[in-house]
Amino acid sequence: MRKSVSNVALFKLALAVGTALALPQVAYAQAEQPQEAEEPEGDVIVVTGFRQSLEAALNVKKTSVGAVDAIVAEDIAKFPDQNLAESLQRIPGISISRDGGEGRSITVRGLSSQFTRVRVNGMETIATSVDGASANRDRAFDFNVFASELFSSLVVHKTAEASLDEGSLGAVVDLNTGNPLKGKSGLSGALSLVGSYNDLSDTIGPRAAGMLSWRNDAGTFGVAVSAAYSKTKTLELGNNSVRWAQARFDSVNGAPCFTTSATNLTGVANTGGTYTAGRVAACDKAALAFHPRIPRYGEVAHDRERLGLTGSIQFSPTEATKISLDGLYSKFDAVRSESWGEVLLRSNERSIDVVNPVYDANNNMISATLNDAWVRTEAYRRESTTEFYQLGGTWDQEIGDRFRFTLLGGFSKSTADIPVETTIIFDDRDAQGYSYDYTDMAHPKLTFGTSVTDPANFQLAEIRDRPSSVENTFKTIQLRTEFDVTEGFKLKLGAVWRRYNFDVVSFTRDTAVCGNGGTSLVTSTSGTITCSASSLFGPTAVYGFPATAALSQLFTMGDAGQPAGNTNSWLIPNLPAAAAFTGLYNRPLAVDAGNNRGVQETTKGAYFQVDANGELLGMRYALNAGVRYAKTEQASYGLVSGVTAKVERSYDDWLPSANLAVFPHDDVIIRAAIADVMTRPSLGSLTPGGSADGFNYRVTSGNPFLEPYRATNLDLALEWYFAPGGVLSAAWFHKKVHTFTQSASVTGATFTQTGLPVSVLNPSSPAALNPAQLSQPIWTLVTTVNGSGATLKGWEFAAQVPFNAFADGILGNFGVIANATFIQSDASFNLQGPATVPGGGLTNVTVVNTLGNVSKQAYNGTLYYDDGKFSARVMVSYRGRYHEGASGTGNLLEGYGATTNLDASIRYKLTEWLEVSVEGNNLLDTYRYRFTDFDADRNYENNHFGRTLLVGARLKL
Repeated sequence: MRKSVSNVALFKLALAVGTALALPQVAYAQAEQPQEAEEPEGDVIVVTGFRQSLEAALNVKKTSVGAVDAIVAEDIAKFPDQNLAESLQRIPGISISRDGGEGRSITVRGLSSQFTRVRVNGMETIATSVDGASANRDRAFDFNVFASELFSSLVVHKTAEASLDEGSLGAVVDLNTGNPLKGKSGLSGALSLVGSYNDLSDTIGPRAAGMLSWRNDAGTFGVAVSAAYSKTKTLELGNNSVRWAQARFDSVNGAPCFTTSATNLTGVANTGGTYTAGRVAACDKAALAFHPRIPRYGEVAHDRERLGLTGSIQFSPTEATKISLDGLYSKFDAVRSESWGEVLLRSNERSIDVVNPVYDANNNMISATLNDAWVRTEAYRRESTTEFYQLGGTWDQEIGDRFRFTLLGGFSKSTADIPVETTIIFDDRDAQGYSYDYTDMAHPKLTFGTSVTDPANFQLAEIRDRPSSVENTFKTIQLRTEFDVTEGFKLKLGAVWRRYNFDVVSFTRDTAVCGNGGTSLVTSTSGTITCSASSLFGPTAVYGFPATAALSQLFTMGDAGQPAGNTNSWLIPNLPAAAAFTGLYNRPLAVDAGNNRGVQETTKGAYFQVDANGELLGMRYALNAGVRYAKTEQASYGLVSGVTAKVERSYDDWLPSANLAVFPHDDVIIRAAIADVMTRPSLGSLTPGGSADGFNYRVTSGNPFLEPYRATNLDLALEWYFAPGGVLSAAWFHKKVHTFTQSASVTGATFTQTGLPVSVLNPSSPAALNPAQLSQPIWTLVTTVNGSGATLKGWEFAAQVPFNAFADGILGNFGVIANATFIQSDASFNLQGPATVPGGGLTNVTVVNTLGNVSKQAYNGTLYYDDGKFSARVMVSYRGRYHEGASGTGNLLEGYGATTNLDASIRYKLTEWLEVSVEGNNLLDTYRYRFTDFDADRNYENNHFGRTLLVGARLKL
């Protein structure tokens, strides 16, 4: 149990303050309740359109005690952005991560999506997709699963309170669908039809959304349904290095780096021998410098199809009773296709001759010519389906004038299935004259010396297929009660039971076609092929099936930002033909041990909270203070040496919190908050067992005994509501993170020490192909441990300025929304740094940097015009450079470069019931630059996704 003196003292102080401030018992409408809109009188202007949505969102913020921001749809089925994540980035302190050109996850005040809890219609849930380079197998919520048209509002709680679900160090985000009882009586609805055009893929896709709502005249019964559908095709073009590494080469500028003797002579070129450090200076320099592991250009095609459905039934037989039943369904189908032309330096440096290497100040071999290189082309296809279901019911009941309760229950399920994840590879393992040049890290020049368009130069060398499935389920029962002790003083009590299950299963069909020689591992449609008896490493070796025109296709790359002189066309496998030829899908499935695992978490909790408002020393105030208790029972399982191992544990958290809002003037609010908060550990780190990487000689295992992330948050804010729909605000926040997780490594181990069977290795990896490496001390053993604490603090500045506050006429129809976030963060990371001896192991180093996903600066700005009939918006967002944590192969802290995105929207009401629109997303065609070392700035990838233009019409009933 975790119950420190500081927590108890904090709770007592908060409760004492709450009770003392409630004593004046001044009649005052509770500040946390939004005020009902009054009927306009006289010449009062009724605000409509985008400006109306801004005022509604601002009212949510103003009438809340804690730090809250909101985005509200201006009308049914009319959310202001095409993507929920892209809407959220307009809120101060929130930045987003993009995949395939779309917003996918959010970061709140520097804390990643793992630290954000998301609730749909009041129930915590997780929506998981596989739309990026890898599947989301963690607690992060993927906002790209849902169409934005399905929601009426987003509410972001940045400060904690006892009555708010625990589990967040960053924020709790509420996604809300339709509320039929708040609509007008009778039948109402809307239909939106949009065509979406992407200039990089040169394709047009449909987007449609509709909503119907009905409420009886008495306002006692209402029904609402909505649907949204979209289909898009976008391209991602650019380059990728798959990280950088150090290794010893066969020769440098003609000087051999290895010697041979009778005891180690293999008789095969480019293998064996002895490397002696200090013998050849050029060899040592090349061995200690970092070179790109798999330099390549390519194309990633994204085909996405979304369908979303919502339904809501509300029944309020009396003013004291309301019963709601809400359902949400979403299906997201995605196909990701990749085409790459590359050189496989990774683990093959021993066979490669380096000519004319050039080094930069960061110890990078930024350019060189390579002979006896492994030229590789590959085709990849992943088919995935994400489905999300949620059904929830709510019973709101008032008993008398002073007591009320809410009973909420339901379940949700999110599955991400990948029935096909196939890679087919062509190799030319003795290619000559390949050159790379990373003088411009973002736009390297890659040139093949040997023809890469002639099938005679290639062999079909590897086939892979890795089907998998991820499933997340939530079951929730929650009771919330409120008791008005006196006017301006309220007690809240509640309890919750929640069960969360996470399960992932994965399999492989991977193989090197000819393995180490001898009979092929694959029987093709033409029979079993006999491989060369020499070795797959020799220039004359047969390591696969001969590539033919029937098994291949010519790929020509478009605009990937490549410089002049780059090779832009190459053969890639014809994936359907090659899969059929090799009988890939008839191969038996092998268990992927590291990705067959799961976690069950059962949370039993309760809370007590005091809400008060009144007047003290001539100033109005509102506050809430209380404590939340959560008991977490955790059971995790995974495969250990082929046997399922299960680990159970439990832990307790007492989480006191207090929020205070003081009104020195009717238009000025001073806010303060303090809270102890927690986030449960990463799912991938909690499961026993692990995975073995035979390419990088790395074994990773989980740690089911990790403690949660725990922190103490402090917040202060000043807000000035200078005009209707206008605010200027500044907020300071400080997060003292007591513990966070990080990797711990042991170098110089052997694979046999792990006790894992050889079957867990990818059969096409160098370690599986060369069993002698299993007993060599070249392996790194990695697990996750609780690290020392860290601090994160910063400022948020925001302005929402409608020009009609100081101007008339056309100028008064303009307005500005702007925010800026500045963050300071310090954390220590224990990492594996570069080798200091050629061929030696990685070194342990400690690096001080920001916490993962923290951008030190972020800005968002919107200039809008809205006269009720014509509206236009221009939106710009900037996110500064940030890292995501530990990298690999001696690199330190990989992450992403700064990005600036520009969007715009124009809408015009032809009639009261018909509106047309033109919107543009990513108008700057921003590149996404990823680095693999924070200080050395080594290129990981640099891709762009093109501009998207949307033209549509909206019909309102």
